[in-house]
Amino acid sequence: MSILFFQAYWQLVIFDWCLARRDFRYVYERVRNCPVAGKTTPADSVERICLAIDVAAIWYRREVLCLQRSAATTCLLRRKGIRAEMVIGAQQTPFKAHAWVEVGGRVVNDRTYTPDLYAVLDRC
Repeated sequence: MSILFFQAYWQLVIFDWCLARRDFRYVYERVRNCPVAGKTTPADSVERICLAIDVAAIWYRREVLCLQRSAATTCLLRRKGIRAEMVIGAQQTPFKAHAWVEVGGRVVNDRTYTPDLYAVLDRC
């Protein structure tokens, strides 16, 4: 297994712990304040990082929810030098909230039409 898998798994652990404490504010602040690293290597492509998160989520001990997955993906992408943005949206009927990640305005960890289904509440 690659080091990227372990980094992805660790990010899932961190945000699972935060959400288990019901501390959305801490999750939000942690993502918002996560800096973008100086440079990106070709091995750290968006697709490769999103795949590492997906594989880590499969092996994770509990179900990984969209907020946890998106927070972990955003921070890992930023640590690898990619300007990622976590987006939080909601729909009214039936009420449902969702989180996803965008890079350059393109959804990278969900279906491409996800922004059409939800009104954006915030980007961080």
